[in-house]
Amino acid sequence: MSTVILISGASSGFGNLSARELADAGHTVYAGMRDLAGRNRDNAEQATAYASEHSVTLLPIELDVASEDSVRAAVDRVYREQGRLDVLVHNAGHMVTGPAEAFTPDQMAALYDTNVLGAQRLNRAALPRMRAAGDGLLVWVSSSSSRGGTPPYLAPYFAAKAGMDALAVSYAGELARWGIETSIIVPGSFTRGTNHYAHSGSPSDTQVVAEYETRYAGLLDRLAVTMQEIEPPDADVTEVAKAIVDVVNTEKGRRPYRVHIDPSDDGASVVFAVGDRVRAEFLRRVGLEDLLHPVG
Repeated sequence: MSTVILISGASSGFGNLSARELADAGHTVYAGMRDLAGRNRDNAEQATAYASEHSVTLLPIELDVASEDSVRAAVDRVYREQGRLDVLVHNAGHMVTGPAEAFTPDQMAALYDTNVLGAQRLNRAALPRMRAAGDGLLVWVSSSSSRGGTPPYLAPYFAAKAGMDALAVSYAGELARWGIETSIIVPGSFTRGTNHYAHSGSPSDTQVVAEYETRYAGLLDRLAVTMQEIEPPDADVTEVAKAIVDVVNTEKGRRPYRVHIDPSDDGASVVFAVGDRVRAEFLRRVGLEDLLHPVG
């Protein structure tokens, strides 16, 4: 019996790659995308064609994590068609670049809405039935930017990803006694194979941007070149998708809590290792060691 999986943000990037890798591994995959009849029509058709060509179960599904109605409709469809949801992959996210001061509060709020609140909406729609089943897996696609080297002009994105990671950490303990497992995937920067940089948003306060250019002229362009230079030539973004497949395929109770895929090695693995160790030690000190692993 295949595992039933719902992935958010599966129109491109890590989500799209993961959806295909998981389907190739024999799982039933619902690839969440917003606006299937419009902006993502081609992506949905490509997913359907891939499923047909490879004889796998890869189903595009309307899913806008910024919409409560869309999220609930997607989760309801999965349960209606499959009777269960085994794995929820929190992948939806959006990147922005530019000086932090130039982003309006509304822009910051919109970024958090996608990167953090979107996961919360999905959890509230799916977790009641996953808790009732006493089983399940949440996979969170975090970012090394939450703890590793953090260059300027990416602050809103870094802050939102850090918020998502913190949410994942808290949920891990709160779901363990319900038998629901957590794995956090931590990709580093990949300048090839995704559209993160190409599709990144920009600040709306152009006057502030112009003022920063007087002191930081061309910083983003230089950073783009440098990031490409430090990325190993054999860096393969599909390794992120393969890591998610490995986590899903691993026996319950033996899945890794955190997995790093960072060819450029920005140091996040070192810092996260300390934080995760301190978390585990603290839970033991306060008598909550059982929260480190889901019940059987």
